[in-house]
This record gives sequence, C-alpha cells and structure tokens, in this order.
Amino acid sequence: MTKFKPFIVLAALLFAVTLIVPALLVIPFTEGKVSGKLGEELKTETKKETAAEIPQGPAIEVGVYRLAQKKLETVPLEEYIVGVVASEMPAEFEEEALKAQALAARTFIVKQLMNKDSVELPEGALVYDTVTHQVYKSDEELRQQWKQDYKWKIEKVREAVTETQGQILTFDGSPITASFFSTSNGFTENSEAIWPNSVPYLKSVESKWDLHSPKFNGREVFTVQDFERKLGVQLPNDSTIGTVTERTAGQRVAKVDINGKVVSGKDIREKLGLKSTDFTWERKGDNIIINTQGYGHGVGMSQYGANGMAVEGKSYKEIVAHYYKGVEIAASDQLLTKVTAKK
Repeated sequence: MTKFKPFIVLAALLFAVTLIVPALLVIPFTEGKVSGKLGEELKTETKKETAAEIPQGPAIEVGVYRLAQKKLETVPLEEYIVGVVASEMPAEFEEEALKAQALAARTFIVKQLMNKDSVELPEGALVYDTVTHQVYKSDEELRQQWKQDYKWKIEKVREAVTETQGQILTFDGSPITASFFSTSNGFTENSEAIWPNSVPYLKSVESKWDLHSPKFNGREVFTVQDFERKLGVQLPNDSTIGTVTERTAGQRVAKVDINGKVVSGKDIREKLGLKSTDFTWERKGDNIIINTQGYGHGVGMSQYGANGMAVEGKSYKEIVAHYYKGVEIAASDQLLTKVTAKK
C-alpha cells in the first residue's frame, strides 16, 4: 500500500476547501424568489423652460413717462406689454382675447420704437402711460388695484404675453397701427372716418359680439343752451333738432345738418364727450337727450368683440385676422435688432 506524504494530503485538503466554501456561501441565496434588484437612475442635467428663461431677443427697454407721478420709468419691453394688457383689457376676458391684446400692444410699441409719433415727450420717454399712447400700470399698482385677485390675474395676463412673445402684426413687412377700442355698434369703422388717411388693413367689419357688451348702450343729457354752446350751433324754433345727411361705412353718423350748419359726427362726439359716433337725440323741454351705441372710436380691434370671438372658440390669430385685414403675424426680433443697432 502506497503511503501519501503529509504535505501532499494537506495541499489536497486546502484545495478542496477553496472550492467548497464559496459554494456553501452562494447556496442560501439561490433559493427563494428575488425581492429586488439594484436599479440605476442616473441624474441628468435638465433645464426647465420658464417664462423668464424663454429667449427674449434683443434687450429692449421702454421709457414710460408716468404722468401722475411726473417721472420717467424704464421698463423691459415684455414687462411693459404685461402692464399694458393688464391695464387695457379685463383679466376676466378669455385667454385668446388677452393674447390678441398682447399682440396689438407689442405691435404698437415696436412701431413706436422704430419711428416715434409726433407727440412731444419728456427727455428719454418713448410713450406716456395714458390713452395718448397705451395705458400702462406697474406691477405694484396692479397689486393694489387687484388686491386678493392679483395672483390669478397677473398669471393669466403673463401667460398671454409669454405665449405671444416676440410676435407682432405687420402689413407689407412693417408694423401696423394696431388700434383698438372697447365696443363697436355692431361694426368697426374705416380709418378715414376718424383719421385723415385711409389705411388698407383698418376697414369696417361686422362685430356682432359687441351687442352683448355692458358698454354697448350709453346716454347723455344736455340743456339746450349747453348743446348749442358746445357745438356752436343754434337750434331752430320748431321741433327739428338736426338731420343726419351722411353715414360712415360702420353705420355711424358722418354728418349732421343742424339748422343749416353741417357738423361731423366725429366733432359732435368729441365736443359733447359722447361714447360713440353712432347716436340719436331728441328734445324734451329744455333738454337734449342723446343715446349712443358702442364705446370708442370704432377703428381696429373691438375688445369686447375679441372676447366674444374667443368665447366661441376662435384663436387669437383668427381674432386679429378678422379685425386687421390682410396683416401677417411676424417675429419682431429682426426689427428690434435694427433699433438696438441705431443706439
């Protein structure tokens, strides 16, 4: 019988142990169900787009002269648009109507940036904060005005401005005169009925939605003496108090013959402070009672009409296309770059 040397036996035992022990460690974990695995979820850098991070285009600031405070305020362009939309249109209006208003407001200021109008302004100012240009209120003023409604109203207005950011209305490649007003008499007006020039995109269109506006009907009462003094006329002794001899394309009063003197509907509205040039009047004793339909000059976009269209599901693009004939929605970046290049 062959004898094994002790060191050979010891080596064999060690080799066996190295094979058996790892197997014994693994066996308990190979039985039963897997209850979980090592997952992998690597964090990646993602950038969430916010209103403040949306590309702003050329850095443009608007010099706004605050008439009440008698001071100049410099405001970033898009913040200016927010202040105008919030001031010129009720925040309760539909989102698409607010977008249309934002488009009109931005178009107005871009046009003003490119070519100031003839209104005399204080040094450094581009616009007044009144209806001379566009009504503008600061964020702090809106907080005070809206109080507990500030949060939802400012968010709604900002969203409308953000979603139309950089967009303006153009005709033949240039910013349009994006005029607007509150309420029509059922039709908007041709520009030449109010202003000296005929503008191809400011033509009379039907605006049936305005009939439901709370500002549709108006009434003013004047004494006969005040009526005659303000208009520079003298009423005849009989029951007649004038005859409408001409109407505009928007079915408003163009001319009235008052005891042989012809007065334009525009002059009558301005001198008597009427809400519209669509008026009728009657004499009762020593008073003249004037009833009006609509509110504003009637040229361009009707705000209540825009809201009525939005209620019916029309988009802001459809709204501006209805009120401004033949215009295009274009990016303002290229035009604003020209403005910054001049500085």
